[in-house]
Amino acid sequence: MSLKRFILVRIGRLISYPIRRQLRLFEVACQNPEGVQTELLLQIIRNQQNTAFGHDHKFASISSVADYRKNLSIAPYEYVAPYIDRVTKGETNALLSAKRVHLFALTSGTTASRKLIPVTDDYLNAYKRGWNMWGVKMYRDNRGRKVAMRPIMQMAGDPEEFRTEAGIPCGNLSGYTAMVQKRLIRGMYSVPYIVGKIKDAKARYYVALRCSVTLNVSQFMAANPSTLVQFARILDSEKEHLFRDLHDGTLRADLDIPPDIRAMLTPKMGKAAALAEKLNAIAMKSGRLLPTDVWPVEGTVINTWTGGSMGPYLRQLPEYFGTPPIRDLGLLASEGRMTIPFENSTSGGVLDIWSHYFEFVPEGEIDSPQPTVLGAHELSEGKSYYLIPTTAYGLYRYHISDLVRVTGFFGRTPIVEFLGKGHRFSNMTGEKLSEYHVTKAMDAVAGRQSLPITAYSLAPMWDEKQPYYGLFLEEADAKDEAALRRFLAAFDKQLGEENIEYAAKRDSGRLGPVRAVLIPTGEWTTWDRNRLSQTGGSPEQYKHPCLIGDIKFRDTMKVLREISAG
Repeated sequence: MSLKRFILVRIGRLISYPIRRQLRLFEVACQNPEGVQTELLLQIIRNQQNTAFGHDHKFASISSVADYRKNLSIAPYEYVAPYIDRVTKGETNALLSAKRVHLFALTSGTTASRKLIPVTDDYLNAYKRGWNMWGVKMYRDNRGRKVAMRPIMQMAGDPEEFRTEAGIPCGNLSGYTAMVQKRLIRGMYSVPYIVGKIKDAKARYYVALRCSVTLNVSQFMAANPSTLVQFARILDSEKEHLFRDLHDGTLRADLDIPPDIRAMLTPKMGKAAALAEKLNAIAMKSGRLLPTDVWPVEGTVINTWTGGSMGPYLRQLPEYFGTPPIRDLGLLASEGRMTIPFENSTSGGVLDIWSHYFEFVPEGEIDSPQPTVLGAHELSEGKSYYLIPTTAYGLYRYHISDLVRVTGFFGRTPIVEFLGKGHRFSNMTGEKLSEYHVTKAMDAVAGRQSLPITAYSLAPMWDEKQPYYGLFLEEADAKDEAALRRFLAAFDKQLGEENIEYAAKRDSGRLGPVRAVLIPTGEWTTWDRNRLSQTGGSPEQYKHPCLIGDIKFRDTMKVLREISAG
């Protein structure tokens, strides 16, 4: 170990000591989730009782969980939106006891128009605490790979896309936290936060590569694994430009980078002629350049989402990054962190009972006028529930639409995994097919058959004689038509394994077998980009839908042809 490395590791241990102690206390708290959660809820209510929202909902009279549920109903963002709108105009006490709103975090825009989530001191304290505990546990579990105190490759978003009427910035939370980090921590990230303000996607990825390729990167961190796939593809497609920039110490002039940002970045672009020559030789020999050619797999960890609809992108990572450990980031969104994963290779995480108060509604009861509502201590392993958080920053009994499943317990606190957005379902003949059923079936079949599928969506297809589901695939994924027919048959059967109602409708002939619906290669990229432009979402957080319930969806796509199962 070099002297510099030794000093950095020692500094890291000193910095992490209070976090390690905090983690031990959290583990103890997980033995009593009911008590911890009840006290947290009552503390939130006490702190916010003098706000306009608190007065309107009689917070001063609430002294128990039962009182809380009596005074407030489970509701979506739209219920609290009028109060948030008042905060955007400077009337903070409409919703918050906090004196300052640092930022409005913008949601990803995956499913609807973007929402504004107030980021207060309470928000940041919970956010940092969750990340710190996640990080300490991740480093500890991957100690043998010596990833601590080595550079991290992460692409953050724009911390300020616009400002509210009261001058409060609105933007990407990861970009904001990267901007306000202490200098020592900020220096651990290979990509400067300012890169998040580059709007052109190709330029943003290229600059991230240019900043990272000369460093001994230990972690590749991205909310969505599709970001990592695109990062790897641009490394290869733009390698000639990269070699030239490394050799000359430049940043290519043809990239769409705002002049002020280019002026900040250019002085950081040092020469690395020997590295350029080495990577060029590798590329000349193999015909391509992969992340594993730059960063040895033995010393890296991938941190990304692994649940829900991430399967198609996760299956592509080994081609580019090899097979380093993969650590799920946890169930987190602009609304806050919900879970903290404690192990590699699982999408399950321990419920963050210190940060938010959680309620759960059984999957089949979410549309009931009087659904069963459970606390964290009342859940059952293997069951699926809608997650209903209450936060310290203005979200109360918030129907975030996240469907989760309990996979086990840490102490007495549930470990949950994200299944998908619960509103994504389709029901032509009573099959009640959910996105979770689709992704589970796809993962199962893809694990048995080698047919590569990059991106897909399943959608209902109406036919008066026999409706069916279309698996929309790009033409490049259908080169081996015989293999595709076998894949479709297996996928159709697996859907029935995951959803007995689907199997029943297939057996009765009310539904026909799944067919492949081929669209031009590259069409999904265009579709996702257009969808994001309509919602104003963040590319890094965006989740491509694997089930689209619109029966007229086919009419909106450039369909080349259909292929039936073999």
